[in-house]
Amino acid sequence: MNWHWLSANSGRIAELTWMHLKIALPAIVLAFLIAVPLGWAAHRFPAAREAVVVATGLIFVVPSLAMFILMPLVLGTSILSPLNVVVALTLYGIALMVRAAADAFDAVPSAVRQSATAAGYAPARRVFAVDLPLAGPGLLSGIRVVAASTISLVSVGALIGVPSLGTLFTEGFQRSFPTQIMAGIIGTILLAIIIDVALVLLGRVAMPWASRVG
Repeated sequence: MNWHWLSANSGRIAELTWMHLKIALPAIVLAFLIAVPLGWAAHRFPAAREAVVVATGLIFVVPSLAMFILMPLVLGTSILSPLNVVVALTLYGIALMVRAAADAFDAVPSAVRQSATAAGYAPARRVFAVDLPLAGPGLLSGIRVVAASTISLVSVGALIGVPSLGTLFTEGFQRSFPTQIMAGIIGTILLAIIIDVALVLLGRVAMPWASRVG
C-alpha cells in the first residue's frame, strides 16, 4: 500500500466519495418511496401480488452495465449523465424492495388490524398508524439490503465514465496500481458500512419499540 499516494490524493478520494453518495442516496430514497406502496398493494391484493413481484424482479435480468448504457436511450440524456445511473439503481432498488415490503406488511398481525378497524380507524389512517409502524422492522431490513446493493453497483457506472469510487478501480487497473484499486474497494466497503449504521440508528430513533423488543 502506497501511503504517500493516498495522502497526496486524499482530496480526490473525498471528491469521488461525495460523487458516489450523490448517486447512491437519491436512488436508495426513491426506491424506498416507490417500492413501499407497491409492496403494500401486493400485500393488499393477493391476486396481483405475483404479477407485481415477478414484474419488478425481472429488472434484475438486465445486467447493470447494460442497464446504464440503455438509460440514455430511454431518458434522452447524455451517456455520461449521472442521472442514468441514478434511475437504473432506483429500478434495481425497487426490484429488491418490493418483495421485502410485501413480506413486511404480511407480517403485521391481522388481529391488530381488526382492533384498529373496530376502534374506528379509517383504512388510510390504519395504514399510516398501524400497518407502517408494525411493518417498520421488515422495511428497515429491506432498505438495508437495497443500500448495500446500491453502494456496490454505483461503482459500475465508472465503466461508462460516471465518476465515483469505482473510478479508482478503473484507473488502478489501467495503471496496474494496486494501491488505487484497494483505495476504491476499501472506500466502497466503508461507505456501505457507514450507510448501514446510519440506517440502523435511524431505525432505532423512528422505531424505539422495535429496539426494546429486540
